[in-house]
Amino acid sequence: MGKRRADVRLTRRGRVLAWSAGVLCVGVLGVAGAGTWIYQQLNGNITSADVDDKLGGDRPENLSPGSKNIMIVGSDSRDGANAGYGKDLTTMQSDTLLVLHIPADRKWAAVVSFPRDSWVRIPACDKGDGTKSKEHHFKINEAFALGGTSGEVAGAAACSIKTVEENTGLRIDHFMSVDFSGFKGMVDALDGIEVCPKEPIRSPKAKLNLPAGCQTINGETSLGYVRARYGIGNNSDIGRIGRQQEFMDALAKKAKSKLGSPDAMYGFLNSATKSLTTDPDMAGIKPLYSLASQLQDIPSDRLAFLTVPNYPREADVPTDRANVAWQYPQAADLFTALAKDQETSKGALEAKTKNLVYASSVRVRVLNGTGVSGRAADVAAKLRENGFTVVATGNASSNVSTTSVRYPQGVDDTGARALATRLGGKVTPTASAEVSAGTVELVVGPDLKLDDIR
Repeated sequence: MGKRRADVRLTRRGRVLAWSAGVLCVGVLGVAGAGTWIYQQLNGNITSADVDDKLGGDRPENLSPGSKNIMIVGSDSRDGANAGYGKDLTTMQSDTLLVLHIPADRKWAAVVSFPRDSWVRIPACDKGDGTKSKEHHFKINEAFALGGTSGEVAGAAACSIKTVEENTGLRIDHFMSVDFSGFKGMVDALDGIEVCPKEPIRSPKAKLNLPAGCQTINGETSLGYVRARYGIGNNSDIGRIGRQQEFMDALAKKAKSKLGSPDAMYGFLNSATKSLTTDPDMAGIKPLYSLASQLQDIPSDRLAFLTVPNYPREADVPTDRANVAWQYPQAADLFTALAKDQETSKGALEAKTKNLVYASSVRVRVLNGTGVSGRAADVAAKLRENGFTVVATGNASSNVSTTSVRYPQGVDDTGARALATRLGGKVTPTASAEVSAGTVELVVGPDLKLDDIR
C-alpha cells in the first residue's frame, strides 16, 4: 500500500469532529487581524432551513430529555459542481445519511450510518410543488429526493426526518445537510487529500480513474471518490460508507496540519460553511462550536461508529438484488437503546448481529383475534410483502384485546423477536407449549394497524 494506513487515519474522535475542524480554527484566523470580519462572513455562509411546519404532530417522544439526535445528510443534487458525477437527475439526491446521538450526560456518543439502499417505508411527504407523495416502500434515500422535488433543502430534510423517525422511533432534534460540491473547495484549499486505494478504481459513472496505492487527489477527483460506488470492490453502498469515512479521516488530519496557514484555513472554512444547511437552532458558528466542544470532552473509546444491521433483501425477495433489509430484532434493539439513552458499542452490536435471521426463514401462522372478517388475510399479505413466510391463516379461539406473538416453548426466540419488532415495537413475544414446532404464531388484535408492520 505504500505508506502505512496510520498516515491517513485519525482516531474515532477525529471522524466525528471532521466537519467541525474548521469551526475550531476561527480563533487562529482571528490572530491574523481580521477575525471579526471573517467570523461574520463564515457565520453568514451557513444557510438556515426551518422544517418544523413540515413534520406534523405525530412524532416520536423524546424518551431521554437532554439527549440529542442530529441527522446529517450528504446532499448530491447533481446541480452545478455535482452535475458531472452520475446520470442526469432533476431532483435533489442524498448518498449519505447519518444520525449522531449525543446522550444527556455527554459521556459517550454514537454515529449511526443508514445504507442508502435500505428498503424502508417512506411516509407521505409534502413535495414542495403543491403535491404530496403517497406512503410506500423504497430506498431510504428517496425521501430526500421526494421532499426536495422543488429544490428546497427544508422539504428534502423534512421528508428524510419523517422517514428516519417512522422507521426507527428516534426523535430527530436537529439536522445538517452538507452539499458534496463543498468538498471540492475544501480539498483544493488544503492542496489535496491523500487516499490509498488497495486496488485500481475504474468508475466511468463517477468519472474516476485511479491507480492502486497512495496518491494525493484534488477537489475535482475527490467528488468522484466520495460518490463512486460501481467499479470499486463489490460495488456496494456499504463499501462506499467505509470509503467516505476514510476520506473524512484524511480530510480532518490535513485540516489540522494547516492550522498555521490562515489562507488555507479561510478557503477551507469558506467552502465548508457555504455547503452547510441546518435547522435555525444550529445555523451559526456558535452553536456548531458548542456542539464540537461537547464532543471533544467525550473519550475516544466511547465514540461508537455503527451501521444499521442489514442483509441483502434478495434473501427475502429473490427478485430484489438492489436493496438491503434491516436485520431484526437487532436493528430495533439498537434504535430502542439510543432512544432510551443506553450506550451501545460496535463490538456489542456486531456480537448480536452474528445470529442472522432472514425474514423469509420465519414461518408465521396468522390468527384473527379481532372478530373483523378478513383481518388475518390482510395481515398475512402485509407480512409476505416484508419477506416473511406465512404458512397458514385462520381465526383465534376467541377475540383478544391486544396482539401477541407466541413461539414454541424451549426454542430460541430470535425468530419471534424478529417478527415482533416488525410490528411497530408494541409486542413482546412469549413462549407457549401450544405453538407447533418450527412456527411463530401471530394473534392479531384490534391494536395492530397494517401500517405498523415494517
